[in-house]
Amino acid sequence: MNAISKTNQLNPDTLITNPVGERVISTVSVDAPASDVWQVVGDFGGFAQFIPALASIEVVGNGPGSVRYKKFKEGGHVVVEQLNSRNDHNMTMTWTTLHNSLGIGKLWASMAVEPQDRGGCNATWTIMAEPANGSPMSADEFKSFLQGFADDAMANVASLFRQHA
Repeated sequence: MNAISKTNQLNPDTLITNPVGERVISTVSVDAPASDVWQVVGDFGGFAQFIPALASIEVVGNGPGSVRYKKFKEGGHVVVEQLNSRNDHNMTMTWTTLHNSLGIGKLWASMAVEPQDRGGCNATWTIMAEPANGSPMSADEFKSFLQGFADDAMANVASLFRQHA
């Protein structure tokens, strides 16, 4: 009887909540068709193409709700993320971090590719995040870390297409 009364007291809950704070935005102009760039940055399991710090990525599932396990080369760091939305026609996707060992508490991110009149496109990675509880980084240091990471990755995206030109 105790098990039944305890079960009735439980209510739906979740540890996944959206972060609060300023968005970190990194945009690069790429001299390539938007659809080609989307094939790279819109590949939820393919971020190792432009983030050389990644040792491996494994995706479980397909489409929204799928989960990505990223392992970094240094420090044994792991990040687990869930794909929230993906729209190939609009070339957009969003995801949320479920677990990580990088000192990041909550994180939501998006990737978008927008065609430009000149024939190229802009690729934009937007991140909204909070440091983990007890993080030694100040708010400015945390934002700088995220901005630097995103800027490096997006510069690599632009470089991939310069190499193939």
